[in-house]
Amino acid sequence: MDRAAYASMNAQEGEHWWFVARRAIIDSLIAAHIPLGPDARILEAGCGTGGNLALLAHHGTLDALEYDADARALATARGIGRIEAGALPGAIGFGETRYDMIALLDVLEHVDEDVASLGALGERLAAGGRMLVTVPAVPWLWSDHDVLHHHKRRYTQDGLSAVARNAGLTVQASGYFNSLLFPLAMAQRMAHQLLRRAAPLDARPSPTVNAALQRVFAAERHMLGRVNFPIGLSLYAVLSD
Repeated sequence: MDRAAYASMNAQEGEHWWFVARRAIIDSLIAAHIPLGPDARILEAGCGTGGNLALLAHHGTLDALEYDADARALATARGIGRIEAGALPGAIGFGETRYDMIALLDVLEHVDEDVASLGALGERLAAGGRMLVTVPAVPWLWSDHDVLHHHKRRYTQDGLSAVARNAGLTVQASGYFNSLLFPLAMAQRMAHQLLRRAAPLDARPSPTVNAALQRVFAAERHMLGRVNFPIGLSLYAVLSD
């Protein structure tokens, strides 16, 4: 990912509406789909600058891998969990440890070999373990944002499920999210394209707007599993071996 994108992520993860609301949704998905005991072992594959570490560590003993040295240093500075250098699909690390949950949160779109990466992570699941994957959705929404963040692709629900099946995994649950704000995001991206203006670097809006967007996005945590959104800016999948 672009150096400026990592710096922006590290600065924004604590308060930006997207990161805060997404963590609430991830926590809700874990509670709904991934039973974890008090001694659960958890791996975050591709932890970036560490914005999800505190959330994941709340659910068990946490390991995390990160390829980029600068992002890894920022994550390590948080003092949460055990963080090591690693890469997908062939350098997961942490010996032969098997995990009750593996989190791959907006990472799969960055790797060249998505099928091989899911397959390699699936081999590290403990008996009864689950993998939680989130990715950007809707390929035709490709924009400067994707280029800035070095995305290789965006996914459809069927496409993500096919990648999981080709990796030898079973889809336990999947669906779109960040759906309530989809019309607003689509209008914004169309405006940037029409005006031929680069999208802003994930800048946090005014406190009032930031709080409003956070409430709307986070509200979806009460709907997932009850409402099947037909489209959204993101996708989740819960996988098993």
